[in-house]
Parts: sequence; structure tokens; C-alpha cells
Amino acid sequence: MIRNWGASAATAIRGSSAPVTRTLIVLCCLVFLIGPASGLHPADGSGEELLAAQRAYFRRWGVIPADLFEGSPGAVLTPATALFVHGSWVHLLGNMLFLHVFGAMAEARMGRVRFALCYAGCGYLALLGYAAANADSERSLVGASGAISAVLGAFLFLFPRARVTSLLPFLFFLPVRLPAWVVLPFWAALQWAAAGRAADGPGVAYLAHLVGFGLGFGCAWVCCGRATTVKSASAPAPAPEGENQP
Repeated sequence: MIRNWGASAATAIRGSSAPVTRTLIVLCCLVFLIGPASGLHPADGSGEELLAAQRAYFRRWGVIPADLFEGSPGAVLTPATALFVHGSWVHLLGNMLFLHVFGAMAEARMGRVRFALCYAGCGYLALLGYAAANADSERSLVGASGAISAVLGAFLFLFPRARVTSLLPFLFFLPVRLPAWVVLPFWAALQWAAAGRAADGPGVAYLAHLVGFGLGFGCAWVCCGRATTVKSASAPAPAPEGENQP
């Protein structure tokens, strides 16, 4: 849940001005449903046969760092195709929840074209950055996490005072409403700590999350920095206008 301020944010919360965000969610869901990772298609078999079909699917459409840096022409496209491929229902639903919650408001502030370019460009570079750090890995890397991390970074720059309801384990998962400038840097710090402990090879690509987060923040600064600064300097302290409940 997010509480934020401003006419554009309120419109985005009502879901009437986020066509790029909605389209990305629909595309990711459709790609997952028609692929073997969903486990819905009898033709993919079950057990070991299904696992083999999934591995082949991820190898075709995901990023394989060793292939990417061996100069394979087709491999150059895989950081783009991997953004729409997810490994499981939990992987898909978790990413789409974050995109739904944070994407609409970022899109409303940045504009559709700039938001789409930020999402795709930062997502591509996040996967590329992870692949560069694991250049010898033969394992497939899939998912929109790098791009969605970029959305979080952009959101932090654009709406630092937005209040985000978080569930904190050390408070017995009680909902706590905190500003984005507290929640999102804390999330990034967790990714940094996890990346330092991560074993070699993909699994959870924490480094891609960090790269995407930093790129998204920088992209929002380049696209909207001056306008945001002028607006913040000239406007009085705002009052709450709306909520978004995932």
C-alpha cells in the first residue's frame, strides 16, 4: 500500500493513466502462461520431462552469461527477452505485485515513453551487468526483477515522501507505514547484503537488482530532476490524497 500526493499520482492510483505498466503486466503474465514454466500444458509432460522442457525454454530465452560474452549474435537479444520470462508462479506474482504498486505512479510522473524506455533500458543493462560479473556462468537468468528494481529506484527519486506500508519480520509482520526514503534504501541494503553472500551463478540475481535500482534512480533524475526540484521548491507541504492497495 502506498499513500502519496499530487494530481498525477492520484490519477495513477485510480488506474486510469498507466497503460505501459498495465501492458507490461499483461505481457509478462501471457508469456508465463504459454510457456512450460507455468506447468499448465499437458504437452510439456510432467516430472523430469517437464523440468527438461523448462530448462530448454530458459536456455533459449534467458541470459546465459558465458554465451553472451562469447560473441553469439542471438545472445545479444537475450537480456531483452529475459525481461518477460519468469521461472515460477511465485517469481511472476512477486514481480508483478511490485510493478503494479510502484509502476503506475512512476509512469504518471515520467510520462509513458520515458517510463517505457527507462524500464526496458535499465532492465537490459541490469541483466547485462549481472552477466558481466558472472561471465563464466552457464546457468540461465530470467525475470523482470532488474527492470522492476529500476522502477523502485525511479520511484524513490520521484516520490521520496510517499508512505509505503511494509511488513517487517522483526515486528512480527505488523504493517508499518514508512516513507519511501526509508523503505526503499533499506530494501537496497538488503539486496547488497544478500549479493555479498550469494553463491556463484544465478539463483536470485541480487546484483541485477542493485544495478537496476541505481540506474532507475539516475534515469528519473535525468528525466525529471529539474522539474521535481522546481516543484518541490515552489509548492507548499502537500496533504495526502490517495492510497494504492496491492
